Amino acid sequence: MMIMSYIKVPGDIEKRSFEIIEEELGDKARKFSESEMPIVKRIIHTSADFEYADLIEFQNNAIESGLKALEKGCKIYCDTNMIVNGLSKPALSKYNCSAYCLVSDKEVIEEAKKEGLTRSIVGMRKAGKDPETKVFILGNAPTALYQLKEMIENGEIEKPALVIGVPVGFVGAAESKEEFKKLGIPYITINGRKGGSAIGVAILHGIIYQIYKREGFHA
Repeated sequence: MMIMSYIKVPGDIEKRSFEIIEEELGDKARKFSESEMPIVKRIIHTSADFEYADLIEFQNNAIESGLKALEKGCKIYCDTNMIVNGLSKPALSKYNCSAYCLVSDKEVIEEAKKEGLTRSIVGMRKAGKDPETKVFILGNAPTALYQLKEMIENGEIEKPALVIGVPVGFVGAAESKEEFKKLGIPYITINGRKGGSAIGVAILHGIIYQIYKREGFHA
């Protein structure tokens, strides 16, 4: 019976994965800056989908603006609990950052039912009014991205330091991401229908790990 040899050490697996990604990106990697490349690699590492290298877009010094907000310490609003649970707690806590989601908040649920709106819209209304919330990660609901756009346009909230707008789906996802570009906000998006919570997590990690040097696989 033949015994297969395979990598068992978590850190080695991750390291080799990133090496493969860089090899397969080839010349395409040249179009990304030194700060953009770690984000692109993390997205591909998460999805095993190299098309993301063609779909990702960085606008208005998004990485630099996001890094400054994270280093100072801020709240991060996420449109799904999956994003909150996927973010590295050690990395966030090191800079006094915290992530939260309001779609399961009792008041949000009641108000959404009363007004006949999605919980994503009502949750965004509430989160947007919190002055400590500087970063938004939206990986599921186009309605949340539309709502954030309206609040910014109407002057209801301060302009965010960073919006990671990557809602996934067939109804409104691509359109909401395209519309948000008009605001001139520091913004990272995935053009088209693709995206999702896991992609949002990968993007934030690709940013914060540039200031937080991990020690070991589980940081």
